[in-house]
Amino acid sequence: MDRYDYDLGIIGGGAAGLTAAAGAAQFGAKTVLIEKSGALGGDCLHYGCVPSKTLIRTAGVYALLKRTPEFGLPEIQLPLVDLGAVMDRVKSVIENIQHHDSPERFCGLGAQVVFGQPFFIDDHSVSLDGRKISAKSWIIATGSSPALPPVEGLASVPYWTNETIFQQRKLPAHLIVLGGGPIGLELSQAFARLGSQVTIVEFMDQILGPEDADLAAILEERLREEAVIILKGTQALKAQHINSAFHLTVRAKAGKGETSILKTDALLVAAGRKPNIDGLGLEAAGVKFTPHGILTNARMKTNISHIYACGDVNGQLPFTHVAGYEAGIALTNAVLRLPRRADYSKIGWCTYTDPEVASIGLNEKRAKKEGIKYRLWEESFADNDRAQAEGETKGKIKLMVSPGGKLLGCQIIGAHAGELIHEWVIAVSGGVKLSAIAGAVHIYPTISEISKRVAGKIFAEKIFSDRTKNILKFFFSLKGRACSPSE
Repeated sequence: MDRYDYDLGIIGGGAAGLTAAAGAAQFGAKTVLIEKSGALGGDCLHYGCVPSKTLIRTAGVYALLKRTPEFGLPEIQLPLVDLGAVMDRVKSVIENIQHHDSPERFCGLGAQVVFGQPFFIDDHSVSLDGRKISAKSWIIATGSSPALPPVEGLASVPYWTNETIFQQRKLPAHLIVLGGGPIGLELSQAFARLGSQVTIVEFMDQILGPEDADLAAILEERLREEAVIILKGTQALKAQHINSAFHLTVRAKAGKGETSILKTDALLVAAGRKPNIDGLGLEAAGVKFTPHGILTNARMKTNISHIYACGDVNGQLPFTHVAGYEAGIALTNAVLRLPRRADYSKIGWCTYTDPEVASIGLNEKRAKKEGIKYRLWEESFADNDRAQAEGETKGKIKLMVSPGGKLLGCQIIGAHAGELIHEWVIAVSGGVKLSAIAGAVHIYPTISEISKRVAGKIFAEKIFSDRTKNILKFFFSLKGRACSPSE
């Protein structure tokens, strides 16, 4: 009789869990996947990436219709938005994708799917509805949930989070958003474009805190142009729900104790995430954790060598693509026994506002903090012909290069930044030389040419220098300038 029921047990049916389950089963490992909710897909499918990007697209189409005069077209008088119809489309997209994440599909791959809330009873076993399930190795991939900021009374009012906002049917006249990070900004802009008056309350002095200030300023300018009110450096103190309205007491951090009350029809909390570790019985398994997540090494191993944790629950980078990447690392170590390690320096990310903000590697803020020397090269979207044609001239690309010419990082704010960044993700991951990007023939006219242009600037400084000109004049008897601008 086998010592364990399964080769691999996985807790959590989101991006990380599904990736690990599919891979393990196809490698031939007897695998069980346990999901606490009644459907697979996790936060990304049901409350995050899929519904938010569907909503953002809908809001973007509506906003573009308001810009018809910019393109020489007649102005359109638009009717009010039916939020219920918008959310119906969001739901339909989720349902279409859900078929891909069905228990039947995973059973076809060879992985058993079980629904319920498990908890560890020892380091190899969990209890599920009174049944003991054991596995040689375990992967914990339970994700994260919205965190509540320390605001008096907040827990007792009917606030929204990303887990409830897509269930709403009535567009609020006024929406207050707590948090100026990616989730808060994406949903703020979407609701503002659909017709809500949106106010963002951000505790820090900059929205998108980890990003460079100049990129955040470009996005902030766009949001203000779209009538979004942004209160930076502002602390939310107290939340009340009075006569179907929210009363939020706030105070400027730089103030002298004066407070003011903001009134709104709806309140969205988007002030960070917390790992889903409650009720897992990690103590019984001997797994170490903190309020920020389960502690792991670069192989996704916890302090218990046969238990791994990947995705949001380990508190690293809270992105779906990172969850899938970490699941591959955990799977390689747990099933194939190959010592593969995660390398987060090659991970990019994107905030899907308009304009989008995408990044890979070091930015100026992190380089200065770590004392890393760099040279900065920039190219504006306003100088790109395709961006001009499409009316998408707001934004720029920033290239961080070491004094020796090594690519350190790239940041882009502008139309399709989430797509454009992949040229630089490949450059960082594959060690592609900047000369290769500068020399590659990019199709004209495309916004992608902005990458070639910014890389080309690095070499243009040397190629077209005065020293080069003098050498060429000497060897080839070149005569120099044919004309000079009039003074």
